Amino acid sequence: MKFGMDRLLEEPALRKPLAGRRVALLAHPASVTADLVHSLDALAALDGIELTAAFGPQHGLRGDKQDNMVESADFHDPLHGIPVFSLYGEVRRPTAAMMDSFDVLLVDLQDLGCRIYTFITTLRYVLEAAAERRKAVWILDRPNPVGRPVEGLTLREGWESFVGAGPMPMRHGLTLGELARWFIRTLHLDVECEIVTMAGWQPSRAPGYGWPLSERAWINPSPNAPNLSMARCYAGTVMLEGATLSEGRGTTRPLELFGAPDIEPRPLLAMMERLAPRWLRGCRLRECWFEPTFHKHVGKLCAGVQIHVEDGSYDHAAFQPWRLQSLAFKALRKLRPDYDLWRDFSYEYEHDRLAIDLINGSELLRQWVDDAAAEPGDLDALTVADETAWLDEREAVLLYR
Repeated sequence: MKFGMDRLLEEPALRKPLAGRRVALLAHPASVTADLVHSLDALAALDGIELTAAFGPQHGLRGDKQDNMVESADFHDPLHGIPVFSLYGEVRRPTAAMMDSFDVLLVDLQDLGCRIYTFITTLRYVLEAAAERRKAVWILDRPNPVGRPVEGLTLREGWESFVGAGPMPMRHGLTLGELARWFIRTLHLDVECEIVTMAGWQPSRAPGYGWPLSERAWINPSPNAPNLSMARCYAGTVMLEGATLSEGRGTTRPLELFGAPDIEPRPLLAMMERLAPRWLRGCRLRECWFEPTFHKHVGKLCAGVQIHVEDGSYDHAAFQPWRLQSLAFKALRKLRPDYDLWRDFSYEYEHDRLAIDLINGSELLRQWVDDAAAEPGDLDALTVADETAWLDEREAVLLYR
């Protein structure tokens, strides 16, 4: 199969409308060609492309920041002689001066298929700025590595944030190009937007189910996204950013496991099985121990659980990472009602709302966990309605059938 960038490089007819226009690129470390050349370098090597600027989202154009909420600065690219503007530094929305540096912005970002991934919000912001400044945006489409499944509560009105770009569920099941179409449609944006589609993407095909295993190398789109297993788990384990449990940052398997020095994984797993065994399908869970070298519980031995989605037991249609992680929180609350579970700290430029609520786009998940009388069926009743509505809504923007 071919990604959008590869088609742009290989098909001169696709590039023809760029002639005579100043071109900028929004990219990150995973923005590479099939030959593992960074997209900025590949574009700069083309004849007939006037490359005038580049942009980097969270973690930077080349991948300069390890942790969350660490800003990147603007800089001048010494190789290509162009400014590189940070959209995760002094600003998160491009300024008028930044927008004046180009006529067409090429967006080549590898997403993880999860609402909270901030590249989605950056996409919304550049589309809005382009509509305002009468600039063109081209999306060089890439796979949603976790495919088409949909899961999670829809973000509620008033809960928009840098980790919540709009009213979609946690697992949206769209590519970045399809998300651009959805933003334009729902925000009523008048903007010139072209999608350079992929060729041969088959999100239902095993064993990758969205990611072309054995065809393309996995490059971390952010520092703690090291493999496809992490991407599959992420729509659930990302909620750990709002909890006191470690999500495995500071280990070699971040966001595939969770734990803390003061929990017991075996009773926790037994409680999860008792409460909602159907939410544990499609994967295997294993008790484990780990010692983070940085981040939460640094230098302390943690007991916890690893989610395995990399072997023959993985069932793409059955796996529900958001429900699985929600169930882990609920089971811990059942076993330890007074456990200090929710982190209270400034999260992604928000200071007055709990991170767990920002991540979920409302207070509903936290309230369900903390309500001793609430059962799994209560959360399902809310969530299935949201998921069904989203499946209908996204039909209008699908590019790959």
